[in-house]
Amino acid sequence: MTLTRIGSAGWSISREAAPFFTGTGSHLQRYATVLNAAEINSSFYRPHQQQTYARWADSVPDDFRFSVKLPRTITHDQRLLDAEAPLDQFAAETAGLGAKLGCVLVQLPPSLRFDPAAAGRALRQLRERFSCMLACEARHGSWFGEEASALLHQHHVTRVIADPPAGQPGPYVATSDDAYIRLHGSPRMYFSSYDEAYLRDVADWLQGRDGWCIFDNTASGAAILNALQLQKIQRSR
Repeated sequence: MTLTRIGSAGWSISREAAPFFTGTGSHLQRYATVLNAAEINSSFYRPHQQQTYARWADSVPDDFRFSVKLPRTITHDQRLLDAEAPLDQFAAETAGLGAKLGCVLVQLPPSLRFDPAAAGRALRQLRERFSCMLACEARHGSWFGEEASALLHQHHVTRVIADPPAGQPGPYVATSDDAYIRLHGSPRMYFSSYDEAYLRDVADWLQGRDGWCIFDNTASGAAILNALQLQKIQRSR
């Protein structure tokens, strides 16, 4: 039996989405009664204490999972080099999620070219610290060649399917059996909502696969509404 995790980047519930999240409690508690996953993007910008992650984990059901974005200090500032100390810190912090840590998301800067030695070392260090799903959203074309694909596959790292795509020179090439889709909004990134036809295409692609679909078009409040639409489409099949 396949499992799709559908959610948004963050769990802030807009006024338009509020009628779908009844009950009491925090935004996260209400969100987690309806959707089964969320992406923590704030970890990209600043560290969170282990107790904060533990509080979030305690706020959601047992079958809920979080995806946590790797800090930009590792991906953008240090560009995957000399990352052991910050990786240790990140692993210690996110340990607060326990079994509810479902994925670590690695989003790379558009200017970061694929370097086999540096990439291999960083992916190995990540895999040594995390047994959960690892997903990589590379945005430079050099990360989509055969050598990069083989390296991602070797370390069981899932290549992210992104919309709009960045850096990808051709059709999507999978690097694992799982899927991780990030929908940023198109044509206007972070703002545009997706229409019914597009979401039906996403549901078709996910059918029969284990995967995540995270909506990052949060600026206009479209993300959670789109997540609910996709959930409804899937349940109708």
